[in-house]
Amino acid sequence: MKEQLREKIAGDITLSSDVGKTIRKWREEFNISQQTLAKHLGISPSVISDYESGRRKSPGIAIIRRIVDGLIEIDEKSGGKTIKKYTLGEKTDCIISMKEFKTSIPVENFIRVLDGENLTKGLPLVRDIHGYTIIDSMKAIVSLSSFDYLKIYGWSSERALIFTGVKYGRSPMIAVRAHPLKPAMVCYHKPEHVDELAIRLAALEGIPLVRTDLPMQVLVDRLERLS
Repeated sequence: MKEQLREKIAGDITLSSDVGKTIRKWREEFNISQQTLAKHLGISPSVISDYESGRRKSPGIAIIRRIVDGLIEIDEKSGGKTIKKYTLGEKTDCIISMKEFKTSIPVENFIRVLDGENLTKGLPLVRDIHGYTIIDSMKAIVSLSSFDYLKIYGWSSERALIFTGVKYGRSPMIAVRAHPLKPAMVCYHKPEHVDELAIRLAALEGIPLVRTDLPMQVLVDRLERLS
């Protein structure tokens, strides 16, 4: 469990388009101050601050590993509350399909694969997709706790979350906005109608919101062929 979480956090930071912001996101998720983390690592708090703010060049893999190890070790000393919260078990039954790509796919190309319509037209499509998860929205609402939410992100949050069974699209975007992990893209599969609030929330988070009306099996087949 601990090793899985360590690899997941390190991968999320390394693959992030904003490494400093992602380091801060995980530090805050562990509820660890810059001062506490810096003391544990034997460095100045200003170093952590500089990495998180982007004032210092993004750290290499070795430093990212030290930071991740520090977060986990500090949490262990205080009872492992966050580690336990992020238990990585088997997929829940709300996940219809899930895959990690060997190479990243530009978000524009990914949208074309979906025959998708970009609903957040003002956002620049500059991110890359490293994987996808297709989620049954109704099952997720019933069975997925906030602690289990991490499971839908696989090995990187730089992925597309594709929600099925969406009526107006408010609930998925509210869940995305409330959680510290953010996807690279959100897609609704055959929504009845996408509420303007969902589009506004996506725009506020800087996350492209897309709709697709492909039949589910066609959608799954196209995505599973991607590498």
